[in-house]
Parts: sequence; structure tokens; C-alpha cells
Amino acid sequence: MSDAIKHECGIALVRLKKPLQFYKDKYGSAFYGINKMYLLMEKQHNRGQDGAGFASVKFNVEPGTRYVSRIRSNKSQPIQDIFAQINERINGVFENFPEKKNDVAWQEENMPYIGNLFLGHVRYGTFGKNSIESVHPFLRQSNWKHKNLIVAGNFNMTNSNQMLQELVELGQHPKEFTDTVTVMEKIGHFLEDEVGKLYQKAKKKGLNKREASPFIEENLSLKKVLKRSSKNWDGGYAMAGLVGHGDAFVLRDPNGIRPTFFYEDDEVVVVASERPVIQTVFNIKIDKVKELERGHALIIKKSGEVSIKKVKEPKDKKSCSFERIYFSRGSDADIYEERKNLGKYVFPQVLDSINSDISNSVFSFIPNTAETSFYGMTEAAEDLLNQQKTAKILEGGKSLSAQKVTEILSERPRFEKIAIKDAKLRTFIADDNSRDDLVEHVYDITYGVVKPTDNLVIIDDSIVRGTTLKKSIIKILDRLQPKKIVVVSSAPQIRYPDCYGIDMARIEAFIAFKAALELLKETNQYNIIDEVYKKCKAQQSKEDVDIINHVKEVYKPFTADQISAKIAQMLKTEEINAEVEVIYQTIEGLHKACPNHTGDWYFTGNYPTPGGMRVVNQAFINFYEGNDERAY
Repeated sequence: MSDAIKHECGIALVRLKKPLQFYKDKYGSAFYGINKMYLLMEKQHNRGQDGAGFASVKFNVEPGTRYVSRIRSNKSQPIQDIFAQINERINGVFENFPEKKNDVAWQEENMPYIGNLFLGHVRYGTFGKNSIESVHPFLRQSNWKHKNLIVAGNFNMTNSNQMLQELVELGQHPKEFTDTVTVMEKIGHFLEDEVGKLYQKAKKKGLNKREASPFIEENLSLKKVLKRSSKNWDGGYAMAGLVGHGDAFVLRDPNGIRPTFFYEDDEVVVVASERPVIQTVFNIKIDKVKELERGHALIIKKSGEVSIKKVKEPKDKKSCSFERIYFSRGSDADIYEERKNLGKYVFPQVLDSINSDISNSVFSFIPNTAETSFYGMTEAAEDLLNQQKTAKILEGGKSLSAQKVTEILSERPRFEKIAIKDAKLRTFIADDNSRDDLVEHVYDITYGVVKPTDNLVIIDDSIVRGTTLKKSIIKILDRLQPKKIVVVSSAPQIRYPDCYGIDMARIEAFIAFKAALELLKETNQYNIIDEVYKKCKAQQSKEDVDIINHVKEVYKPFTADQISAKIAQMLKTEEINAEVEVIYQTIEGLHKACPNHTGDWYFTGNYPTPGGMRVVNQAFINFYEGNDERAY
């Protein structure tokens, strides 16, 4: 993606089902769980690079012994930093007690981070915050094991204000206003409530306070806690939590917006945000990894019992399509095929743009995430050229010489690596002129393969703001002196903000929105902006069921092609000599390529929850009023 955007986080959970001695005997280390957590988090590095956290819970340790450990980092390499610190602590213990290196029981009792249950998190600061206090997992502490709660999630809530008010009405005084804190406090409140009720039942059974603990552990219903906690949640979420005595859960939102996968055998239960991560770390086949159903929770009791419980009524499946286009690792079998299809299905538009002149066209991609879509586009180009070759040979028949047939068969599309990103360069200078000059040099280009008579077709996975295209990529491509530059987006036009995890909150930042505004001005229809503002303001006091996305009216007067043409016009600066055209994937092509992931609200404005509709209207109000605040 030429304009990098931050996005939703990644979770990793491991529950060891055997005693630690088992892993020492079989795998040579009692730190098996920690090692697997490192791999799960590092393999999800793509989901978060400005913060990471790790927590562990020990079972059955004596009172007065630490049983919950947590470590977080917001360093430049947070995952590496976390596990370097863990390693340092463990090695420090062994330096003082070298005779305990093979004593697993002693290690479990005395060493930090070693445990039976682990939760990890990698994140981008979606709200622009990267203080250590904003890094997951969050910890809610208590002297009662059952009331200790550790929470980490891949989510955004659209109704954080409502959730905060509900906490206040419950008598709480939250220390800060973030959706993570409000979610944790909501779960914590109902966890405490459930524990209290179970304690009263234990008393009625004649159990004393110490005897009540095992009773509470056995009978605590996390399904009930989650059902009550999530009653009014509006957003996309994969929420993971650990309870101090050893229960654990992962809850997925009713629309399945945020991804969640799990695997279980007789040794381990593991959860991650991406399927191939689990496959790779545990060396298992694809059919062994399951997707958690929307609205359901994976619940792991301390006893080791694992169950899937319906917590919220499932709604229409609206899994995030951006996961498939860009965010998730492309090593997933389905995602790899989908990305290739995105390139394949946009190719007919490319063909129209170059007047079917494949021979005088060079095809390439903007590294690195568009590479798979590029392969799909190349397959489509090769298929077309093969058809043309066949037609030429059939048309010539027996009159064709062997040399001519060889010439025809030797024709092939010209695929080249044109843009190479220089990862060493950083735009560190503060003033705009110096920064712009540096941005122009972030990409190197390959000289000598593009002729002045060539079309240069370059595919990107998506075009969000267009800033890097305008200030860098198109300028450097023009140095190759092609006749025409065709920039292809494997994703449709991004027109609306996201509010379920991806950091796309300000509508005025999108180049598609800017293009629509320009077209409204040019066609004397800018009054639509005032009308949409009034309608959005009128919606603020309405019930959720009545909320409508009025921002769609901004785009309604124009076709997608008209907006694309205007974007191309806006991206071409005076110093660009080549003709510039911008092509976007169609909505139909997106759905055809990703049939099981129909969450497309950033393209279509069709939000799956009422909170999404509120957010897009608020984003427009903020734009109209010149308010730089986020819409959620």
C-alpha cells in the first residue's frame, strides 16, 4: 500500500493442557508455551509494530506466590524487546540457581512468565496513542484470584461514550476514557458480580471462604459474564481474556468483522488472528485450524474443558475484506488465491486502458503487498496473449512458416520489477520541502526496460489518500519516460471511514472523497454538501434503528469511472509528462474475488452496525465544521 495505514491488532493465546513436565520431557523445555507465544506474536508482526504485550497465568501455586505476570513494550521493536526482557529475567534466575535448570516444579513455583496460560497482543495505536499505558494486555487486579482479569483484543467500539455512561450508572468511576478500558471494566464488573453470587451459593452449601474458591472455579460461567458484558457493544471485535484462577475466553463479534482462528489437540489450545500463523507455528494442516463462529466464544475452563458457546445472536457475516486485500499474511491459502483473483478481475479494465496493446506495455507492481495481485494480473495477461497467439496461428493455417509460428509463440507480456522500495530511507526531516524531497527518493526504479512508446501499468493493493503516489511514485515512474502511466488499485475506491479497527477515521483524507468534492464544484452541485450536513446533524438525536448513511449522496451524481478520472487528474502534477490514468477494482470484482468476506463498508458505505452509520455521519459533520477530532 503506497499510503501505509495503521490497522487492527493481533491476538495470540496458548493454553497448555498438560503439566509442564510433559513439555520438558517431550520438547526439551518447560518454556514450550513461551517459545510458542514468541513465534505466534512474531508471525503476526504485520498486525502491529508500535506496541506489544504478553501475560501469563500459573495454576496451583501457593498463596503469596506471584501467579500473574505481565510485560509490555512500546519500543521500536516491541516483540523483540518483550522476549529479550523475559529471557534476561529467566537467565538471571538460572545464574543464581544453576542447580534448578532441570527442576520444573521449582521453576513453575519461582520463575516469572513460565505458566500454563498465555495471552499476547501486537498493536498499532489506532487512536494515535503509543504510551505504555495504552498497550495491551490490560490488567484488572484483585486479591481474589477469580476477580483478576487480563484482557487484550483486536477491536474498536463505535459506542464508547454509551459504554462509559453505563459504567457510571453502575456506580463506577473509570480512570480514563478508551474503549479498551470500558470493555475491560464492563467484563470485570459482571465477573465480580458472578463471583459474588457463586460465593453466596457456596455459603448456603456450608462452605467456608477457603472452600468456596474451588466451588467458584468450577461453576463460574464465562458465557453468562460475556453475555451480560457485551449486551450493548457495537463494533468489530475479537476479545480475549484470562481470569486469575485459570479460565480463559475469546469472543468474536456477531458480524464476524474481526478474524479469529483456533486449534486444539490433547496438548494445547491456541488462538490467533490469522490461520497460517497457527499452521506454521504448530506445523499442522489447514483443515485442523478452525474459524471461531461469529457471536460465539471459545471458553477454556481451568479444568481443561474447551467449549464453544453462543454469546450473541449471529448477524449477517461481514468479515473485513481489507484483511484479504492487505492486512493479513498472504501465506494463507485462501487469501493468496483471493489476491491473485483481485489482480485477474481488474485486468479487463487495464486492457481497455492500453487498447489491448500488450506488446507495448510493461506490467509491474508497487512493493510489497501488491505482488500477489500482480501475479493474478500477469496470468490474465498471459491467458489473453495465448488466445491471440492461437487466433493468429489458426488464421494463418498451413501458409505460416515455421519461423513465423516461432515468432508468434515467442510473444509474451513484459513483466518487470520497476519500483524497489529503499527500506533504509526514513523521512526524518521536519520541514515540508525537505520531507517531500526525501519522499521522492523512497523508491528506486529500474532503468532501461521502458521505451517512450510503452504504457507502464503498475498495480497497488489500494489507494487511500494518494499522497505517496502524487509526491513520489508517479514522479519517479515518469523518469522512465513512458507514453502512459496506468496506476491500478486491486481494491475499489475507499470512500468512507472505518470504525472497527482500521485507522481510517477522517473522511476528508480520502482521495476519492476529495475527487467527489471537486466534481461537485465543477458541476455546480456543491449545495449537496450543505444538504448532507443538515441531514447528518438531524440524525444525531435519532434511535439507532433509524440511522442512515447520508454521505452516500456526495458520490451519487457520479460514476466510479468519473471519480477515477478526477483522481488521475489530481495526481498528475505539472512536471509529469506521461498521460496518467487510475483504475480501481469494481465492487463486483471484489465480491467475486472474496466471496466469503463481504465486509465492504469503506467502499460502499454499507456499515454492518448502527454505530458505523453514526460514525460516517459524524465524520462528515467533523469535515464540514472543520473539526479535526475523530468520529469515534
